[in-house]
Amino acid sequence: MTPADTGASTTVGAAASVSAASVSAPAAPTGPTASSGPSAAASAAGPRMTPGGPGYRRMSLALFLAGVATFALLYSTQALLPLISGDLGVTAGDASWTVAAATGGLAVFVLPMSALSERFGRRTVMTASLAVAVTVGLLVPFAPSLTALVALRAVQGAALAGLPASATAYLAEEVSPKALVTAIGLFVAGNSVGGMSGRVITGWIAQEWGWRPAVGVIGVVAVACAVAFRLLLPKPRHFTPGSLRPRALAGTVRDHLANPLLRRLYAIGALFMTVFGGVYTVIGYRLTEAPFSLPQGVVGSIFLVYLVGTVSASTAGRLQGRLGRRGALYLAGGLTAAGLLLSLANSLPLILLGLVLITGGFFAGHAVASSAVSRTATKGRAQASALYQSAYYIGSSVGSTVGAVAFHAGGWGGTVWVGLLAMAGVVSITLLGTRAARRQAAAVAVAA
Repeated sequence: MTPADTGASTTVGAAASVSAASVSAPAAPTGPTASSGPSAAASAAGPRMTPGGPGYRRMSLALFLAGVATFALLYSTQALLPLISGDLGVTAGDASWTVAAATGGLAVFVLPMSALSERFGRRTVMTASLAVAVTVGLLVPFAPSLTALVALRAVQGAALAGLPASATAYLAEEVSPKALVTAIGLFVAGNSVGGMSGRVITGWIAQEWGWRPAVGVIGVVAVACAVAFRLLLPKPRHFTPGSLRPRALAGTVRDHLANPLLRRLYAIGALFMTVFGGVYTVIGYRLTEAPFSLPQGVVGSIFLVYLVGTVSASTAGRLQGRLGRRGALYLAGGLTAAGLLLSLANSLPLILLGLVLITGGFFAGHAVASSAVSRTATKGRAQASALYQSAYYIGSSVGSTVGAVAFHAGGWGGTVWVGLLAMAGVVSITLLGTRAARRQAAAVAVAA
């Protein structure tokens, strides 16, 4: 949930962190760039795109539609899990693999895709990724078994990894630095709209015709978005191909993983997403069962709560300015835990309020952690971000599966306990960071 992503960062406010995060090389002094060629070559290619200038609107609409397609496809089965369970005769834990396989595939392939975009170009990788993903999306409704469905979803997730790995790098190269945050904000907005609308649309269609037609409609919508994306996106003028150097990539990744702060941030992102993935994978089962027995369309509309995340993520910067990074993480973890506890009530209004707190806390925590990754990494920011995205989507996969298994074993309370343990992990890791900062400050004071 990019986001793009429903996923992932879902607001313009978080876009600045995403831009630095997905760029494939350290930022140049004039602004974030991916693989910058010589200045003479850049001048020969012409000026970068600006709002109101040639190609800017086409580019913005193209990447907005790419974001819609990406996250509509990635989470297309999440609101439909109760129907999939009933149709295929499987448990909630088994059905949750249709979500976990997609997010897991993205988590595994986002780093390799970022490297491929360095060699073959952002536009080429994004086009190929969408082409494969939408083709698989048209096959998903015909999956004869859970095994086939999970396999198709894994391939789809792996293909979609090419979008977050390339889109913001394309923007960093082709858009003027002053307009970059706005441009990336439109892509992130597409992620949010795709993630939310995909779940809402599938819920109402499935209520009338079943889950297979619902995911089929999402597949057709994604095809239209992919075709429009390819026709609209301007050809890159500032991209300079690089070489695939596995040793250099491995060295950069190794350096990032050796950084204690980055390791803590990766773990925090994964733990926040464990809660989010688990809650929204299982909530459909709880609300379609007694005593609520809500229709599938209404359950799908529950995902409109994502709009709360848009607000919380956009205000995360101001929150961090007042409380500091660790203070903001403590608050985000506390809000999420409070929402989990509130959702235990057998009252629909209190459950919805709990989802509001969970969603607001999650998006705020994610925005703070992801932006901290960009600021912490002094080189190889694309790889630092790709590692964060990998941890983030691994957390989604784990949360979807473990949360569903816990629900099958102990009801909603089991899912809540999984989430509370994850939030305890966030607080513990943040506390370790606080103590490390204090020790470092004390050492500096002694040295002075």
